[in-house]
Amino acid sequence: MVDSPPKKIVSVVFWKEVNGKEPVRDWLKSLTKHQKKMLGEDIKTVEMGWPLGMPLVKSLGKGIWEIRSSFKNGIARILFKMHENQMVLLHGFIKKSQKTPSLDLEMALKRAKKLR
Repeated sequence: MVDSPPKKIVSVVFWKEVNGKEPVRDWLKSLTKHQKKMLGEDIKTVEMGWPLGMPLVKSLGKGIWEIRSSFKNGIARILFKMHENQMVLLHGFIKKSQKTPSLDLEMALKRAKKLR
């Protein structure tokens, strides 16, 4: 008997601006190879295991969740919303303080409101 690969529970999509730009994809491209690999693994863990909780995933309220990734030299967050069984990546940033900055949360909430 051959084991089939694990099935994704949710699929991941990038939030798209009206002009077609994908801010989270662009942000990810700006990171180091090591950071991209770590974040990619964390996103995949959520795809395969949703719903998840701490320490990897935390609810920020109003339907917004964060993927919590740590590197040797910093902490990254990807804010997302579950929408029609898809994990929509709304905003990503490198964290500089303990608390999620309100501007980053506001950006994710603003984008989440535009989901159809």
